[in-house]
Amino acid sequence: MEANPASFAKALDPPLEPGLETDDDLARRSATSTEAFAELYLRHRDPVFRYLRARCRADDDALELTAVTFEKALGAIHRYRPRAGGLRAWLVRIARNAATDAQRRRRPLSDQQPIGSALASADPTPEEAVIAADERRLLFGMVAALPELQRDALAMRYAAGLTAREIGLVIGKTEDAAQKLITRAVAQLKETYLDHP
Repeated sequence: MEANPASFAKALDPPLEPGLETDDDLARRSATSTEAFAELYLRHRDPVFRYLRARCRADDDALELTAVTFEKALGAIHRYRPRAGGLRAWLVRIARNAATDAQRRRRPLSDQQPIGSALASADPTPEEAVIAADERRLLFGMVAALPELQRDALAMRYAAGLTAREIGLVIGKTEDAAQKLITRAVAQLKETYLDHP
């Protein structure tokens, strides 16, 4: 007997509170109901934004791409089909494509806000601010030096919260291959960080 991937994914999803619809049910209703799509938006906007924020140089860019992602999703919701990765993986795939398109069109990096400027703490001392900025610059430089697929897999895992299975579906690889990408990327970051003076 062959297992249905959609039912397998549904079995792995955390149980919903009584009365809440599944993402797949809401997606079906979203083809004709803006209220159903609004519920999907509320459920998934934060992971999509976090993924895009990890890919973008500024919050405004990530916000713009989040809007583009959900606009495209609304236009394509009638084509969504439940798969093992679920709706979140489908949305991150749309976000990934939007980010890639925007990256091809964007201006040179030197004209943009530095990464991490939005992450500054409330009131650090001048020394703490310099050290934190140096650490951020070092870390972001190390991440930037990774191959694009590894950077993207890290963003999907740690910013969007996707599982290795969901990441594999987004990037067209197996779950094991996606997990290996993440493991190798983290190991490379650790090694580079420890080798840094």
